[in-house]
Amino acid sequence: MRLPFLFILITVMIDAMGIGLIMPIMPDLIVEVQGGTLADAAFWGGILSTAFAAMQFLFAPAVGSLSDAVGRRPVLLVSLFVMALDYVVMALAGTIWLLLLGRLAGGITAATHSTAAAYMADVSSAEQKAARFGLLGAAFGLGFVLGPLVGGLLGEFGTRAPFWAAAVLAGLNFILGLFVMNETVTDANRRPFNWSSANPLGAFRMLGKVPGLKGLLWAYFLYSVAIYVYPAIWSYFSQERFGWSPRMIGLSLAIFGFLMAVVQGGLLPHITRRIGERRTVIWGQVFDFAGFGALAFITSGTLALILIPITAMGAIVPPALQAIMSRSVADDQQGALQGVMTAVHALSMIVSPLLMASVFARFTGPDAPIYLPGAPFLVALALMAGGLVIFLRTRTAAA
Repeated sequence: MRLPFLFILITVMIDAMGIGLIMPIMPDLIVEVQGGTLADAAFWGGILSTAFAAMQFLFAPAVGSLSDAVGRRPVLLVSLFVMALDYVVMALAGTIWLLLLGRLAGGITAATHSTAAAYMADVSSAEQKAARFGLLGAAFGLGFVLGPLVGGLLGEFGTRAPFWAAAVLAGLNFILGLFVMNETVTDANRRPFNWSSANPLGAFRMLGKVPGLKGLLWAYFLYSVAIYVYPAIWSYFSQERFGWSPRMIGLSLAIFGFLMAVVQGGLLPHITRRIGERRTVIWGQVFDFAGFGALAFITSGTLALILIPITAMGAIVPPALQAIMSRSVADDQQGALQGVMTAVHALSMIVSPLLMASVFARFTGPDAPIYLPGAPFLVALALMAGGLVIFLRTRTAAA
């Protein structure tokens, strides 16, 4: 495997690891710098997460368009460098406001995943894109597994240790990129930077002119809101419904992340080769529907674990949908598309936790019309069904 290709996969894995590394210690860190109770820490943790996602939504299209103009290499390397500095700032932060500043800066420069995807689109043929995007998803899934595990172990050495580890990982990857990453944007696929298309609304309008792409973006948004039900309420749902401990919750997430990596990195190329990307999107959502429907009503934790391989099969959807959209736009719009997709995903990360947590509280509280901890999964099923209808009614030159 060529070193630049390996560097891109490592970048995406570290991106996911960086998120997971700091998750186990965030409650203790917030209490340490802010004081108060665990409930207060949860409130501030929500603000930090929302601030990060909001900055991603606002700035991802600009960063994606910038990579179309100046190249993937400088944008990706600057993002990695700033990411390393951001983790250093958070490791040294003594106030909640400095932590917030770090999350705002991190959200603005969180271009690693979208720029890596644009790079992958540059170096892949139309037939290779789904498989290559699947490898990116597998790398992210592996990072999702390793991050919380390593972060939990490092947390034993203090609340700042995971931040220093994340900073070192990002810094070392930055150095690797300096030596091995080549530029894939040339005069043939370079697009001048335009502020009118570098904001979320302008970028949506520009890409919305591509036949069928607006429908695909709406389908992707509804899918993202629906699938985010897992990180949004899984910890609360599994504790309420099955009485799981934090250790059991972490183990279930690690199993899911591992199987997701296997599906995207191993099975996806064979599936798309046999049935095509469009049918892959459809059948992947069928697996999601089955998982949502079962989790809404089951009361057995053992059965929930048995269902994980079925729910993990739904991981074939995002890379296949991403490949269809990538093949729908011109070579000089790949960065803009990935930036918009990152913005759409960030918006779903803002909407979904608020929606799913509210539904969970409504159906588990003392005034619940009916006790149903799995109600958010029914909401997710309905949203995803709406997205699938839009997808089925949308046709592009690529699908």
